[in-house]
Amino acid sequence: MIVIEKILSDEEVNHYRQQLAECPWGDGGKTAMGMAASVKNNNQADSSDAKVSQLANLLLSRIGETPKIVSAALPHKIFPPCFNRYSETEEYGYHVDSAIMRIPNTTDVLRSDVSMTTFLSEPEEYDGGELIISTEFGQQQIKLPAGYAVVYPSSSLHKVTAVTRGQRLAAITWMQSMISDTNIRQNLYQLDQTIQNLIKENNTSRTELDNLHNVYHNLIRQFATL
Repeated sequence: MIVIEKILSDEEVNHYRQQLAECPWGDGGKTAMGMAASVKNNNQADSSDAKVSQLANLLLSRIGETPKIVSAALPHKIFPPCFNRYSETEEYGYHVDSAIMRIPNTTDVLRSDVSMTTFLSEPEEYDGGELIISTEFGQQQIKLPAGYAVVYPSSSLHKVTAVTRGQRLAAITWMQSMISDTNIRQNLYQLDQTIQNLIKENNTSRTELDNLHNVYHNLIRQFATL
């Protein structure tokens, strides 16, 4: 579970919110599959709307431009982001994201390895609405500032608690990673972040950094599936 700070600026968040306020919305429960449909109570922006599609593409581009997300997820395929809205009393009960998802308007499918939620509402704008992720260390509660995102394994059981005041707006997406094993992906992320920190500190020799880069990329070659 990795927090990505400021994937969107304040100005960009405002743009998303203004555009989404003018877009058509529908029952989010109709977009869920299997057991998740019975516990999903929210609204989702119409993905076929031109404005929604444009916003989704903008966020897709930002994901690809954000080194920390690429490092954490090592994405091979990314599902077009969806925008959801929780008003008072709305919630999404415990569920696991579908393992296989069909990318809209294509014949392509992806395996959901990594989920990502990008928050578009400030925490003080609503009560409740926490993202709860069950992990081996217990339940982790997430409620981040607007423009922040959290990346976590799609295999985890998670929910969004009921909103009791205000409105919660967010974008969600899923990624098929080149590295399907969560533990290996986590180790590669830690290795890459260590390399990046050493580069910033500028007190490690180029030879040592090259050796670490060599190990990192050879591990990706060993475990990646494309």
